[in-house]
Amino acid sequence: MTEHRLPVKEFTPVAVSSILLGQVWQLQETGDNWLVTKVYSEMFTSFAVLRKVGGGDADVRRVKVERAADGVGLSGFIFTQDADAF
Repeated sequence: MTEHRLPVKEFTPVAVSSILLGQVWQLQETGDNWLVTKVYSEMFTSFAVLRKVGGGDADVRRVKVERAADGVGLSGFIFTQDADAF
């Protein structure tokens, strides 16, 4: 008897053109989804404020926006939305 397994969907870090309000990002270490609620700049650095989907008032994080040649990303997070879905 052979065991059948469903393929596991793996996410690879993907840079997007910009961080926008309402985007959903997945925390790599836990798999929890986080919603971008604010994006702002301090001097030469941009930050995104994320709130855990389904979380409480204490579930808020400020994450530095990482810039790369192919776009921007959030350290420790994976962009989870498919651009073709919109």
